[in-house]
Amino acid sequence: MARISFIGLGVMGAPMARHLHAAGHQVTVYNRTRARAEVWVAANGGSIADTPAAAAADADAVIACVGADPDLEAVTLRPDGCFRTMRPGTLFVDHTTVSARIARQLAAEGKDRGLLVLDAPVSGGQAGAENGTLAIMCGGTAKAFAAAEPLIQAYAGRIVHVGGAGAGQQAKMVNQICIAGAIQGVAEGLRFAQNADLDVAKVFEAISGGAAASWQMIHRWNTMAEDSFDFGFAVDWMRKDLGLALEEARANGATLPVAALVDQFYADVQALGGNRQDTSAIVRRLPR
Repeated sequence: MARISFIGLGVMGAPMARHLHAAGHQVTVYNRTRARAEVWVAANGGSIADTPAAAAADADAVIACVGADPDLEAVTLRPDGCFRTMRPGTLFVDHTTVSARIARQLAAEGKDRGLLVLDAPVSGGQAGAENGTLAIMCGGTAKAFAAAEPLIQAYAGRIVHVGGAGAGQQAKMVNQICIAGAIQGVAEGLRFAQNADLDVAKVFEAISGGAAASWQMIHRWNTMAEDSFDFGFAVDWMRKDLGLALEEARANGATLPVAALVDQFYADVQALGGNRQDTSAIVRRLPR
């Protein structure tokens, strides 16, 4: 069993930390809003640290799941960041979806300090985190991956070592690019069915077992038809992720016309007040 510091107790981080504690690891948590850490410890046990540096001081592994590049930089490289106190040989795993640039920067900083660094963004949403079935795409050295895999199995259904530093983040960008096209297709199909006065439940029954089927169709068709969007992955976060993908595409020469278009569609949803609604709220911008 390992001494693990978990940084970031949001809708994804809190259940992941809980799975680690349930697996028998000694878990110390840090959250920018201390009250959330107090609630987590009251429910699960473990201990609270006042700073990321304090959390990491005696850890065998430090795992982060925060918001975006600036948040990740704050909990790692700032004066009270965890990199300041981690001992050589300590593992750092980042589950935040961030740029490949900062993932590579942390890998380089970590190498200089003798740390094992893995960028390991996740897919599967809050339900995947709660159920311990996340898909995790990892970038880093083989040694870092080997050290991390036994720990992150506590909340993963699939773990793949994609390549070197930053490759995990790039794979997550591929994931979001594919989701963007799929969810827009489901939204358009649903609205077409509604405007044609079809029984949308029967249409779903007819097409969800064929080539049109996707995770988005299976899990979001019915809720989109009911105008229910209060769950899942928020529009604000999807725009952040698509922005990362579009930025990376400009650097590597990839062309992402559909992803760019869907990103602008999500801007329309934000203008409608759907910032914190599930990504399936993209259907709201289509007339019916």
